[in-house]
Amino acid sequence: MNVEQLSDKTQIASAIAKLGFPTEAVIDGSLTAAADGKRFTNIAPGNGQPIGEVAAGNASDIDRAVVAARSAFKDGRWRDLAPYRRKAVLHRMADLMEEHGAELALLESIDTGKPITDAARVDVPLAIGTTRYYAEALDKIYGEVAPSAPGKLSYATHEPLGVVGAIVPWNFPLHMAMWKVAPALAMGNSVVLKPAEQSPMTALRLGQLALEAGLPSGVLNVVPGFGDTAGRALALHADVDMIGFTGSGSVGRKLMIYSAESNLKRVSLELGGKSPQIVFADCADLDRAAEAAAWGLFYNQGQVCTAASRLLVEHSIKDDFMERVIAVARTIQPGDPLDPTTRFGALVSERQMETVLDHIASARQELGSPVLGGRRVREESGGFFVEPTIFEVGPDCRLAREEVFGPVLGILTFADEAEALRLANDTIFGLAAGVWTSNIDRAQRMARGLHAGLVWVNGWDACDITMPFGGFKQSGFGRDRSLHALEKYADLKAVTFSWQAA
Repeated sequence: MNVEQLSDKTQIASAIAKLGFPTEAVIDGSLTAAADGKRFTNIAPGNGQPIGEVAAGNASDIDRAVVAARSAFKDGRWRDLAPYRRKAVLHRMADLMEEHGAELALLESIDTGKPITDAARVDVPLAIGTTRYYAEALDKIYGEVAPSAPGKLSYATHEPLGVVGAIVPWNFPLHMAMWKVAPALAMGNSVVLKPAEQSPMTALRLGQLALEAGLPSGVLNVVPGFGDTAGRALALHADVDMIGFTGSGSVGRKLMIYSAESNLKRVSLELGGKSPQIVFADCADLDRAAEAAAWGLFYNQGQVCTAASRLLVEHSIKDDFMERVIAVARTIQPGDPLDPTTRFGALVSERQMETVLDHIASARQELGSPVLGGRRVREESGGFFVEPTIFEVGPDCRLAREEVFGPVLGILTFADEAEALRLANDTIFGLAAGVWTSNIDRAQRMARGLHAGLVWVNGWDACDITMPFGGFKQSGFGRDRSLHALEKYADLKAVTFSWQAA
């Protein structure tokens, strides 16, 4: 079955009936249960029903994976392959991901509750594209030759770190995994991947496809399990050289502590945000901006680290623009994730749904009724659905300051450019920001003044794999995507030869 056939409900149902659900860890080239035999129930967010029982990796399983990864690194079975050979294996991985694209999309949709169309047309293709990008990049990373004095030759080379631990989130499980796995492998490292316990299936399938592609045993290990057991063990392991993490700020802080308590391993953190989208009265296309304002927050049910959860609108157009945004939001109705016409699916878990509903309840107490939505819906399905919700907020209320990670949009107004910039930067986060204006001078001033790692002008989420991704302030540090991502998975070694000058 190819990805195009996922637009037919009958064929989707037939494919699901034949679908195998990965449940075992991938360690040292083998599919294996947890050492102590423990398993956890994987729940489908779309209907609240069990998908299967997955191996619950713990510290001993992480240790097995790290030992395998270190052994693979030390004997050079991957690190010492000629770049063109590593490149060919990564391309073969991408080929297999493409061949199994429909399967991966179904696994992702069932596991996360996201619409099957998004999984098939966005998540899986982007993961494949990331793999191919770093496959092509790996043989184009050059060292440096210094302008040395006579009698000396000095140069610097990039060398792989060794064993990289990747801890990835549940909102884009396969895509975020490849943001870390692909560049780490491209630089010659071995990897231990710990997927989120809410969404382990595509990572486990990736581990199988990597072996089929010819990646040597032990180079990519995938250990499912919980954050406070498997994740903690990975971050504390003294033979792990780096942790790459995308997730919450609270967990990011723990990882910094674990690094200090173990071997001072490097840590790269992407910790989310409270991103502003700023609309000035001189915006040339308010309908397009309204579409971006709605989907900038409601895409993937609001479970996006760059979600535009704060909409800042110039006061003179506030009523008109709000009407446009609400009109778009009304067209975004929660539906069955496996229905190809669905554009808005379920939240990833019952716990996440309750967290979102708590934010909504708190906002009701502080602000009054929402201007749209605010309820759990589709309860009869057993799934975890919350409708698109919009509040008018003040700059100091909880909803304007805390990351909800769900479909809850807060709208603020501003009087002029100076106030817009002040409100936009009035947050502990600094991941993304957007500006809508037809004034190029204003656009340049705002882009320069915004404290965010990503700034988009007259568009939202407009960049791609060629541009670095990461934040300022408490949104973390280190960059995914682009050639810059390769730098964090390597050490820079300086070498100098000396001889007697003539």
